[in-house]
Amino acid sequence: MKIQPLGDRVLVEPEKDSETKKGGIIIPDSAKEKPMQGKVIAVGPGKRDDAGKLIAMSVKVGDKVLLPKYGGSELKMDEKEYQIVREDDILGIID
Repeated sequence: MKIQPLGDRVLVEPEKDSETKKGGIIIPDSAKEKPMQGKVIAVGPGKRDDAGKLIAMSVKVGDKVLLPKYGGSELKMDEKEYQIVREDDILGIID
């Protein structure tokens, strides 16, 4: 299945944290924090201004982005977890 985001939405695959920390402690799923960075998988065409002109997206497929802790919509597709967020919700691009 393939998803093409609409408007100014971005499909992001969040990075997974390792389950074991440096000291060998295993963190259960219920205690893990939500990932705050991920890889852009697909982008929408952008949003339109009041005159109807298309405003281009500032992120592109393959960018590594910084996400807010809460927000966006989570979905599961082909056994992978993704998050759809608005471009305005992305905090930054990681080099």
